[in-house]
Amino acid sequence: MAVGTAPKAPARPSRTRPSPVRHRAMPRLKTTVTAAVAYVVAFIFLFPYLVMLLTSLRPQENLRDATLLPAQWEWSNLVNFWSSGLAGNLVVTLQVAAGSTVLVLLVALPAAYYSARHDFRGRTFFLILVLITQMFQPTSMLVGIYREFSQFGLVDSIWSLILVNGGFNLAFAVWILNAYFSSIPRELEEAAFIDGNGRFGALFRITLPLAMPGVITALIFTFIAAWNEFVVALTLTTTPENQPLTVALNSFIGQYQVDWQNLFAGSVIATIPVIILFALIERKVVGGLTAGSIK
Repeated sequence: MAVGTAPKAPARPSRTRPSPVRHRAMPRLKTTVTAAVAYVVAFIFLFPYLVMLLTSLRPQENLRDATLLPAQWEWSNLVNFWSSGLAGNLVVTLQVAAGSTVLVLLVALPAAYYSARHDFRGRTFFLILVLITQMFQPTSMLVGIYREFSQFGLVDSIWSLILVNGGFNLAFAVWILNAYFSSIPRELEEAAFIDGNGRFGALFRITLPLAMPGVITALIFTFIAAWNEFVVALTLTTTPENQPLTVALNSFIGQYQVDWQNLFAGSVIATIPVIILFALIERKVVGGLTAGSIK
């Protein structure tokens, strides 16, 4: 090495930066693949409903056709549903599902709020007991339920169905709402107290808007469970006019023959209120989340 010359620093390996075009293409490819998989899964879940709809529009002589689309469209099957008298049973189902949902929310909201905000003695045992009651099925208690309502003279009554469906869905609603109320900081309510709000003012202005996703979840599950309930309604109702739609659709099932086109037509009409409910509830869920983040 020559005197006076500084040693050369070792050459650093050159780092190649990723191309901007490739960097932008990867998220797009991931989004496209995710959307494609989502559409495939949605089609798998919706395909049985599509078959049900198309079968409801087939004539009776073409029910065994192997084609997906009916050769002849029989729109009168949907009209026969209303002329068969099942429209009244659909109204009964709406009354039972709506009444059960209102009853569950009226009882579950204060129970879940109190258990989430107060550390009373036996609180853990109470919550475990609520969870255990969710494990019991209505079919295992049909005899006791029938005898109890028979003593009170509530057999073959809409009120008996509302009470039973409300009772069996109450535990799940309390558990879900308790989790949502527990996740809301108490400092928000204390700040509302400083602003001059009482307990109910803080509950309705602060806590409930923040817990609205939990309320909507309890509402959806209770409504759908009461809407689809069959065994208890079959046991407690004897008059065709007081039977919900799930029981009344059995009139299309005979001993030697099944009226499939009318049975599927009634099933299609029975799913329409649930679809409408989901369309309305989806906006409420998003509105509850944004309102909670702002407040």
